[in-house]
Amino acid sequence: MKGYRLDYLEQLEAESIHIFREVKSQFERPALLFSGGKDSITMVHLARKAFAPGKIPFPLVHVDTGHNFPEALAFRDKLADDIKATLVVRKVEDTIQLKKLMEPKGKFPSRNWLQTYTLIDTIEEFKFDCCIGGARRDEEKARAKERIFSVRDEFGQWNPKLQRPELWNIYNGRIHKGENVRVFPISNWTELDIWNYIRKEKIALPSIYFSHDRNVIEHEGQLVAMSEHVQISENDIIQSKKVRYRTVGDMTCTAAVESSASNLDEVIDEIISTRISERGETRIDDKVTEAAMEDRKKNGYF
Repeated sequence: MKGYRLDYLEQLEAESIHIFREVKSQFERPALLFSGGKDSITMVHLARKAFAPGKIPFPLVHVDTGHNFPEALAFRDKLADDIKATLVVRKVEDTIQLKKLMEPKGKFPSRNWLQTYTLIDTIEEFKFDCCIGGARRDEEKARAKERIFSVRDEFGQWNPKLQRPELWNIYNGRIHKGENVRVFPISNWTELDIWNYIRKEKIALPSIYFSHDRNVIEHEGQLVAMSEHVQISENDIIQSKKVRYRTVGDMTCTAAVESSASNLDEVIDEIISTRISERGETRIDDKVTEAAMEDRKKNGYF
């Protein structure tokens, strides 16, 4: 239509689709990192749009820690089956056994830092030269530093002081033998953008993102779900609360928020009114040190 201008969601969508097509044109063996969370679900939706009417031309890859929410895993499997995508699952548990790694200890024994080993092994196994991730710059300060095309060395490591310029949306995917590129098509989106897009596109999500009753314990002001993976102490008080999740990581490191938001409109209203980022409010593992995320990324994390 003459004179038509894209609205901001259409602009974000167009940028992401452009990035997906750049990945396909520049890399031989890309993969899309997929967990069953809202951001990776949105990326699958965008990838399908980018390559319609064909199928997504690369596999979905999940590094499974064994501490995932069952709702997210069930949704992951159903979505991959519905769209006839190749789903590759590699388990941190197998890496622990193979490499004789030490299991985390403590109240919340997160395996997040061990995911790096499994991811790097998976990249080597399938010879992936590019892994597409769902990180966004608004989530966390280390992610705000990273380029959309982020080069990792032969050890999977990221150097935040040695990144390529991306002027005029020109992405340089040239790499040396053994190197790998992590690509973030929704890097410029915010949490609110994601939810508005999900509403606009009528994208289905796991039930965990909406208000539901769950047994939780309170730890340092955060509500952590009861599970076999969390070490309950005699001082913990188990409560049933109406909660939802803003982000879905492991049960050992992701807290819920108390909420009665049962539909997209109500969730969006809550997000508009909050002043804390989703990771800042709900991710226990990011609070270990000031640079927890950056340290993990330097060593090869997503």
